[in-house]
Amino acid sequence: MRSFLWFLSIIIATVLVAAVLAYPLYVLLHPHFPGWWFDKIATRLWQFLMLVALVLVVRRLRLGSARDYGYGAPRPRWLRQFGFGLLVGLATLIPVTVCMLALGLRVARPDLDGHVLLSALVAGLLSGLVVAFVEETFFRGLMFGAVLRDLRRPLLAIVLVAVVYASVHFLASTRIPPDAVTWQSGLSLLHAAIGNFLAPAGIIDAWLALVAVGVLLGACAWWTGNIAVGVGLHASWVFVMRATVGATRENPASPLEWLISPTTGYTGWLVFAWTLLILAVVALARNRFRHWHRTI
Repeated sequence: MRSFLWFLSIIIATVLVAAVLAYPLYVLLHPHFPGWWFDKIATRLWQFLMLVALVLVVRRLRLGSARDYGYGAPRPRWLRQFGFGLLVGLATLIPVTVCMLALGLRVARPDLDGHVLLSALVAGLLSGLVVAFVEETFFRGLMFGAVLRDLRRPLLAIVLVAVVYASVHFLASTRIPPDAVTWQSGLSLLHAAIGNFLAPAGIIDAWLALVAVGVLLGACAWWTGNIAVGVGLHASWVFVMRATVGATRENPASPLEWLISPTTGYTGWLVFAWTLLILAVVALARNRFRHWHRTI
């Protein structure tokens, strides 16, 4: 558990430090960048602190090879598996968007036109690629590899990393107007993040969906020995989700609105159930999935 505790410790420590230092940094930056809200500055500060802490942990745990980062496969194979993941990701999440539209869970934005749709697609594509490479390198590359090396119990390592992966998504959720920012604002963000877990009813559907997604991505990393498929899947999923949210809006009049979590506007019970179905299919055909990558 040593590696797992190291990664968990830097996440918690950097969140606490960012909560304390966010206000002084805001005071320095806001006059020059008035469009930067407090929560954005706090988030960027946390990401910077995480990068610094990660460098130290990587050295401490001696994680220096391409394999440790999830890029150990030969480049041609890695790229082929990445492309495969992209296609499968589109094929597995587009049906969810279609289902949302068919059930009236989401409807087209009133101002939807070609420009809005193109902006949603481009933003989704860029966001998908960046998020996928960053999160998969950290969670399914460095963290999962190190935890698996310590525990030598793949299923436990997959679940532990998936739980942390899902939980990190609910650390920042409060927007504070510029005229309401005080030296306590960083602590307010921290309090809101902790509140998500002290009163889990508001996030449980989205959290479980992300845990299931994390388990699926972890299984891909375990069976293939790298993160190529996971990066492809993750990028396509984020692309479809962001594009859908950008081009449509939630429909509060739908009697099935509870299938979508209000915290994300997309993930929720519907995505959770769909991901469980995919996991069941993968589990039933696990012997094929464990060896397919040798021929791709």
